[in-house]
Amino acid sequence: MDLRYEAYCFADRQFYDLQSSTETTPEDDFSTELPALPPDWVTVERNVWRHHHPTGVQLPNQGWKIHVSAGLDNAGKVLKAAFDYCVERRIPFKYLQTISIVLARNSKYAPREGSGKLITIYPTGTEQLQQILTELGAVLTGEHGAYVLSDLRYGKGPLYVRYGGFSEQWLEVDGQQVLAIEGPDGVLVADKRKPVFSVPEWVELPDFLAPHLAERNAGDPEAFPYQIKRSLHFSNGGGVYLATRKSDGKEVVLKEARPHAGLDREGRDAVARLELEHQILTRLSGVKGVPEVYDRFTEWEHLFVAMEFMPGRSLGQWLGHNYPLTHKEATDEKLVEYRERALALIGRVEDLMARVHDRGVVFGDLHTLNILVDDDDEISLIDFELSSTIENVHRPTLGAPGFQAPADREGFEIDEHPLAALKLWIFLPLNTVLELAPAKLPQHLQVIKRRFGLSDEYCQSIAGVLTSRVDPPADPAFTQFDEENPDWTVVRKEIATAILHSATPQRTDRLFPGDIEQFEVGGTCFGHGAAGVLHALDVSGEGRYPEHEDWLIRTVLRDPPKQPGFFVGAHGIAHVLENFGHHDVATELVERYAALVPATQDHGLSAGLSGIGLNLLHFADTRRDDSFAAQAEELAERLAKQLAGAPGPGDKARAGLLHGWSGPALFFLRMFEHTGERRWLKVSEQALERDLAETMVALDGSLQVRDGTFRSLPYVGIGGAGIAMVLTEFAAVAPERPCVEKLSGLLSGCTGEFVIQPAFTLGRAGLMATLAHATRHRPDEQLERSVQVHLRALGWHAVRFGAGIAFPGIQLRRLSMDLNTGGAGVLLAIASTVDGRSPLPFLGSRTPVLTDR
Repeated sequence: MDLRYEAYCFADRQFYDLQSSTETTPEDDFSTELPALPPDWVTVERNVWRHHHPTGVQLPNQGWKIHVSAGLDNAGKVLKAAFDYCVERRIPFKYLQTISIVLARNSKYAPREGSGKLITIYPTGTEQLQQILTELGAVLTGEHGAYVLSDLRYGKGPLYVRYGGFSEQWLEVDGQQVLAIEGPDGVLVADKRKPVFSVPEWVELPDFLAPHLAERNAGDPEAFPYQIKRSLHFSNGGGVYLATRKSDGKEVVLKEARPHAGLDREGRDAVARLELEHQILTRLSGVKGVPEVYDRFTEWEHLFVAMEFMPGRSLGQWLGHNYPLTHKEATDEKLVEYRERALALIGRVEDLMARVHDRGVVFGDLHTLNILVDDDDEISLIDFELSSTIENVHRPTLGAPGFQAPADREGFEIDEHPLAALKLWIFLPLNTVLELAPAKLPQHLQVIKRRFGLSDEYCQSIAGVLTSRVDPPADPAFTQFDEENPDWTVVRKEIATAILHSATPQRTDRLFPGDIEQFEVGGTCFGHGAAGVLHALDVSGEGRYPEHEDWLIRTVLRDPPKQPGFFVGAHGIAHVLENFGHHDVATELVERYAALVPATQDHGLSAGLSGIGLNLLHFADTRRDDSFAAQAEELAERLAKQLAGAPGPGDKARAGLLHGWSGPALFFLRMFEHTGERRWLKVSEQALERDLAETMVALDGSLQVRDGTFRSLPYVGIGGAGIAMVLTEFAAVAPERPCVEKLSGLLSGCTGEFVIQPAFTLGRAGLMATLAHATRHRPDEQLERSVQVHLRALGWHAVRFGAGIAFPGIQLRRLSMDLNTGGAGVLLAIASTVDGRSPLPFLGSRTPVLTDR
């Protein structure tokens, strides 16, 4: 799970967003307590940070920076002292804008590498670095804050240092855009921001920091009473480890809590919660299915509690292996077998919860990761840090999405709510959608009753608990998807209506709300920004919107994208503007970023050379200009050489349309069609074979992309569907080639009835569009039935919004309108499926011109 999403859920209940001054009260903003800056300072607000820079001070692109940490209780005091120090000495710095942002970035599931950072100070060199640490360190003596895991601590105070970038430079690594720094040869490399201190191999640690590094590494590991075997889980609050007690060799689970980190919404840190867990486990001693507690001690300023190791895997993992609707064939026999096994598991959870309640304990955090299932389907509970006694019930302010009890529940009812949610989840694991749209509960109950043959009594027991007692009853959230004969014209219109209703033309950072990536790559790009949304509206037949096109043009000229790539940068925006007739701006974008293309090493369609090359071929066609074709051919030659030297499959999946070699395979195929040269067809096949090398036979016998040891992925962005989309087009040109034989296995991986997300690149919409694209080339009755199943099942996620229909994005926590993850992608997939439109740019084979070359 990508923990970054948690921090983007604080600002808005409907969309992923940044916490900035527009969402906070004046009392929450630190600036109200700070003096005015001198007139020769420049202030820029970017994302959650407020940057202050004195005019005339030149900073290098990268170097040693200082982070200042603080807690919620002393953040204002620490900031005021650092502010005064830096302003007096004209030192550039930035700070988090509000106390709410400090809470969000130090919360339990915020990214660990960013925890603790309240202020960042930018010295001009090593000499000033030492001066600041010495002088400001003296000023802040005695102040506390969360340990900045990515940094080296200076002394015992709240100052930390690391080497990294000062200015933003971007690089794609494993399918994600990451900040970069220049290596000694000037080539960009990832600016590693992991939760452990490290220095680039070509950078020397300043001599005056050596004692602090020695202090960090001090201590006798042999004196620690436990031998760590492996980590089980990490959060911002600390780690959970499998360990062995050195005194007697007993295997235990060791939980660690970091002070001032892992905050809940009341500001309690991980230490306070682990202290509570120790007390609760002591009270529950002897209850079968609850771990025994063995030890409590403090080491390295962290609290540790040792407890019994409970066998099994999480109920979430159990469902991933056993849930029948994810497989290509869910027979009636398999559904009945699963139903009986799932009901038995629910019964065991109910029994265990009753024993916990008999001891006067409210568990408070019942969800699928805190329930373990062993090989005999026996149940145990873990993670009691949010528990409380019935005599002194404490309502948890943390909780798993889709399982946390509403505010109107008291006492043991706090556990009854997630238990009812669990009874629904085990048959349809979409509880998170109900947080966005509680009115969908009757629809979801109807789905599980129909598919699993569940009784009215079982479904009513869920509805009776999960139905809100506070809000007035809402009309069930049934949509056109649920009609016997849906009117797809109405569906498309309603999705477009929701997209347009969400528009925020008054904002400068984004036009349409989407995935959190839009705050990294910009709100104008094709995958996560306005360009892709406007493309989807146009291609699907839902119209052109000149006022939004004007916003796109103004914004891209004022705040250009960071890179040239198609889905995340300039070429995708240029593609859309070219098709809309804004030729001058499109030309300016392509020409402006031409200088960055030689430095681009990524091969993918999202950020790399294949997406750029495909767009250059597109410009060659629209402009009838051979110079664009020549540039495209140059990139194709580069990619062919890169493919020849590409390493074999690694541990982490890369295959698929956006990040694998399927994107280059599509580019090579279009080069073959453009030139008629057979060598490009051969290279296209080689690229497809490179992606096929990363596939595996999944649990249901289909062919999917391997991700790690056991997990497999069927999706478009990363997964088998992305390979299948290109292989479908390749098969239309060269049906006799051996790689085409793998197409049926890839397509069968797209037929599972249940898909966790509706998204195009990582969800149901993309699987549906892949199957529809394939059946247009080669009709297949079974695949066509799966297409219809996908079309109707999109309604499981459909949420009423602004007189239209919207869809939740990645992790289902908030709605998204973008092409990769939200409504625009669903709209495009439906238009492709129902109307036969192209599912994405560059898909739709042309007649090749065969020559002897």
